[in-house]
Amino acid sequence: MKAPINMDLSIYARRKRANFIGLVLSMSAMAIGLAFLLWILSILMFKGFSALSLSMLTHSTPAPGSEGGGLANAIVGSLMIVLSCSLLSTPIGVLAGVYLSEYSDRSKIAEVTRFVNDIMLSAPSIVIGLFVYALIVVPSKHFSGWAGTIALSLIAIPVVVRTTENMLKLVPVSLREAAFALGAPKWKVSTSVVLKAAKSGVMTGLLLALARVSGETAPLLFTALNNQFFSTDMNKPMANLPVVIFQFAMSPYDNWVNLAWGGALLITLTVLALNIIARVVFREKVSV
Repeated sequence: MKAPINMDLSIYARRKRANFIGLVLSMSAMAIGLAFLLWILSILMFKGFSALSLSMLTHSTPAPGSEGGGLANAIVGSLMIVLSCSLLSTPIGVLAGVYLSEYSDRSKIAEVTRFVNDIMLSAPSIVIGLFVYALIVVPSKHFSGWAGTIALSLIAIPVVVRTTENMLKLVPVSLREAAFALGAPKWKVSTSVVLKAAKSGVMTGLLLALARVSGETAPLLFTALNNQFFSTDMNKPMANLPVVIFQFAMSPYDNWVNLAWGGALLITLTVLALNIIARVVFREKVSV
């Protein structure tokens, strides 16, 4: 009777050693990742906060070689493009997610839609920028804020669709059956019952989609491009923070490089705020 006991102890010891090694390796990988992340964030905070000033928020981007200047036109341009993107992507993404969750019934159209949505989720943003460039910028023969809005919307819509569909599927079937038992039509159940029950998860997906497109540079290089002057005309080239950071960071002018650090900090803080709002304010699960 001692042999099986000794065998069990040896197996337990071997599994314990394997578990210890796995924990050490995983914790080491996490520590290395966090160290690099903190290193990047510390440099960004140090140089970004030193570049922040009132003039950076009130003045437009300076001409090459000139002193001073700010990012007011880029900040306003980014806000207009991202806001237009949210107004365009939100209804399309939410309605498509509702269809896939509530009306698809294993149809071929739903399968194709999910397949295309998965492709769009994994598509490089520069490819989307080139697509919009060939579709809109080349025929119109000029860059524009609207082209940038469409490019960012093509990135945000798949995120909203996937999040909305997943959140609606978490709503219990009993909630739908109760609404149907009261005589409510299917569209009313989908919009007023199911979608309302999953509103926290849907809002989280919307905010995360906006956080993703806020720092996209490649699509805007081919669509909105840039504008040194303050402009609110969405039908013309429009300044935006990602492109300004990209151009200023590689310039030989010290004030441009400082403005690039300040713009990078603004985008980082914005994305951080959106993630905090998504994870804290809307952290409750699907309500029933």
